[in-house]
Amino acid sequence: MPFSLEEILDTIRMTEVEHFDIRTVTMGINLKDCSSDDLTRLKSNIYEKIMRTAAEHVRVAKKVESDYGISIANKRISITPLSLVADGYFKEDFIELAQVLDKAADELGIDYLGGFSALVQKGFSKGDYNLIQAIPETLALTKHICSSINVATTKAGINMDAVRLMGEIVKETARRTADRDAIGCAKLVVFANVPEDNPFIAGAFHGVSEPDVVLNVGISGPGVILRAVRETPVQVDFAGLSERIRRMAYKITKAGEFIGRRVAELQDVPFGIVDISLAPTPLPGDSVADILKAMGLEDVGATGTTAALALLNDSVRRGGLMASSYVGGMSGAFIPVSEDEGMINAVKAGHITIDKLEAMTSVCSVGLDMIAIPGKTPASVISGLIADECAIGITNNKTTAVRVIPVPGKDVGDLADYGGLLGVAPVMPVSQLDNSVFIGRGGRFPAPTRGTNN
Repeated sequence: MPFSLEEILDTIRMTEVEHFDIRTVTMGINLKDCSSDDLTRLKSNIYEKIMRTAAEHVRVAKKVESDYGISIANKRISITPLSLVADGYFKEDFIELAQVLDKAADELGIDYLGGFSALVQKGFSKGDYNLIQAIPETLALTKHICSSINVATTKAGINMDAVRLMGEIVKETARRTADRDAIGCAKLVVFANVPEDNPFIAGAFHGVSEPDVVLNVGISGPGVILRAVRETPVQVDFAGLSERIRRMAYKITKAGEFIGRRVAELQDVPFGIVDISLAPTPLPGDSVADILKAMGLEDVGATGTTAALALLNDSVRRGGLMASSYVGGMSGAFIPVSEDEGMINAVKAGHITIDKLEAMTSVCSVGLDMIAIPGKTPASVISGLIADECAIGITNNKTTAVRVIPVPGKDVGDLADYGGLLGVAPVMPVSQLDNSVFIGRGGRFPAPTRGTNN
């Protein structure tokens, strides 16, 4: 049965939930038709297409905000992975292209532009390798550009040469943005099983099977779900708790899809998907960690935390799938440390560790996210974190990712403050045991047996 937006919003208002918003409306733009063997022409083609295609994106999103009274926190663009559009170009060329993209985003009023990306799960092309080499300088020089590299899939296994290289790239990115607590690393994520329709930064890019232009929406509703859980009596069992979460996830998904479709309609572009991920913020009451605590845990990190997260993730997905035929992206619960007030407090209290967070990534919708680690951490240790997450991803046939920040000059207990939605990252301890021989083996880690299913 169809529901009107007013019915959905009335229900949300009745629960007096805080912080419900649309986290992002992300316009995906195909740049394959911009390719040229002349760099000047390529830059011109890319700039012209983005400016023409997304000319009304921010204005329309603000109009929809005003019309329906729902905040849209970010207006973003994602593009075809740039390594595909500019394959054959050199490192310096990719840096120039990134600056053109940054200029376009700035002039359009876009918050972030994703797609400085490469898909290297089975190996590198020339363009892939050169783009990756350009990442540190690109993220140091630009304001809006975000980068993602996919190094593993269940079908292909893990490209361990790429895993080793990305550990080095993360370290170099941190060095080049050391004056800003290595903020460049907050715009860089390494994936296994990356989704091609993800509207969230830093992993957004426009997949090769997508239409020429598409509008994807990412909702944000931890505060909504938190209120539903808090209002559920402790006598209610897990089946009943799941039902309450599903009902609320259904309502916010309906509202999110309505807003996304409206933004798409007013720009005359196709609507793609709604990503129902619970994306927290540092604001009080907008925390995934607080939802887990409301289920009955003293704090995140207690035994039972992974089980609670699994229930939350599955319940949100069930509710979303009932509400929309076009659920996509990552869709579940994010557990970034710096962007979640409850996670920040749990780290400060010593209740949550990277090891526990890694276990939680086996059931959440992404991976080790926005975690600050000591600046002295070797590149091989970062590569080890990436390899571990890739192993979880390909074994469980799910998306996993690593977005860690080795903050130069800082150690365990220090804070890196990025402001806004990126929040405050307490520097967490990570094993410094030598793994360089293991990482140095290189080659391709074979796909799991489940990857041979066809």
